Amino acid sequence: MVMELTALHWVYLGFVVAIIGFMLMRKDTTLICIAGILGIGILATVSIEGSVSGIFNSFIYAIKELIGTILIISVIVALSRVLIRTGINEIMIAPLTRFMKTPTLAFWGIGVIMFIVSLFFWPSPAVALIGAVLLPVAMRVGLPALGVAVAMNLFGHGIALSGDYIIQGAPNITADAAGIPVSDVMWASIPLVLVMGVVTTAAAFWMMRRDQRLGTWNDGLIASVDPNVVGSVDADDGNGELLSFATRRTMAILIPLLYAANVAAMFVLDLQGGDATALIGGTSILIMLVITMLAHRGKGLEKTTGYLIEGFLFGFRVFGPVIPIAAFFYLGDAGFFSLFGEKLPEASAGIVNDLGVALAGEVPVNGVVGAVTLTVVGAITGLDGSGFSGISLAGSVAQLFGHAIGSGIDTLTALGQVAAIWVGGGTIIPWALIPAAAICGVSPFELARRNLKPVLLGLAVTTIVAMFLI
Repeated sequence: MVMELTALHWVYLGFVVAIIGFMLMRKDTTLICIAGILGIGILATVSIEGSVSGIFNSFIYAIKELIGTILIISVIVALSRVLIRTGINEIMIAPLTRFMKTPTLAFWGIGVIMFIVSLFFWPSPAVALIGAVLLPVAMRVGLPALGVAVAMNLFGHGIALSGDYIIQGAPNITADAAGIPVSDVMWASIPLVLVMGVVTTAAAFWMMRRDQRLGTWNDGLIASVDPNVVGSVDADDGNGELLSFATRRTMAILIPLLYAANVAAMFVLDLQGGDATALIGGTSILIMLVITMLAHRGKGLEKTTGYLIEGFLFGFRVFGPVIPIAAFFYLGDAGFFSLFGEKLPEASAGIVNDLGVALAGEVPVNGVVGAVTLTVVGAITGLDGSGFSGISLAGSVAQLFGHAIGSGIDTLTALGQVAAIWVGGGTIIPWALIPAAAICGVSPFELARRNLKPVLLGLAVTTIVAMFLI
């Protein structure tokens, strides 16, 4: 498997290394990302106007890709403000406080709930469903907002999504590319997902508790956040007095039932990904409208707009620093072809995938190297932040190595899948983990840094385990 690498590939790779270095040093990456976009644009268009225009167009492309997440987060934040100001959330979360009485119970409890819900309709909708309700509970017992984000992120976008045992989107893609039955990939992934999940979540929890004891914990809040709400509460808006206790109790029962109906509809109508998120978003908007009109009555129309504005302000404030870095990494995949056309070699599948293919073609073939290569290839293809765009490449590379070694195609395929999704699905790529960060009101960059060491440790241990399974 030979892939011709051009100056575009090497420049892109150089900026990827620089961005990762800046992140590790806790430096802002906006400037380096824009410089990377400009450099790639100059090589692709060989013109000043084309490269400069490419910066703006790459931002537009990134916003188009992210707009669904921006909207769902904005809507959920708007709904949360209504629930908190009317006191409905107090009644909704009361039963959960009986079980989450310590930071430890809150961390693992939120994680398990997130894992179960994510298995059935993927993590982003799961974050929207449970985050706003569980965050206040956790913070009241001493688990910081960043700790909540870590738990939801690792259990949902990590463990649940990398296995994807219910919806089976990921194993279907990798199995097709590897030329083996999907059941083989799913069975082979079980020990790898288990090891990766246990090591990563245990390490993340231990590091969190250690840093809290040492006083080095950074909450990573993007605003002044209390345990109930992101942002401030207007003086004329108040509290449970906006609604009677009977109305609040009725709504506290009705809202979970409506979301449960959403879950049932997802099963019956086979709604996944964006469709599932849209259903939750639409339901949330309707709930917000009804509660706002009941609570504010004569001022309901104005307050509805006000809550939406608050939600959108929050959503775009969170996404502001994310758009430049997302714009750069989208150039590694379909974004490049969309903005600059066919400027890569004829056989190119995108800059990121080309780099993965080139790596696979340059290493010797044996079980140890095969496992390391699949982990690295999977991680590299996950750098675009989607998690799914490169897993077909992981399957293809696994087929190549498996045939050369004489065994282990299923394990190698599963390993590439796990690495790609843990990196790109939403645990260490800032713009991919926006849902958990935004719901918890923390910086996506701080969340990415908090997850980085546990995820890298998990990948290392999982790769070693895979070596023995091949």
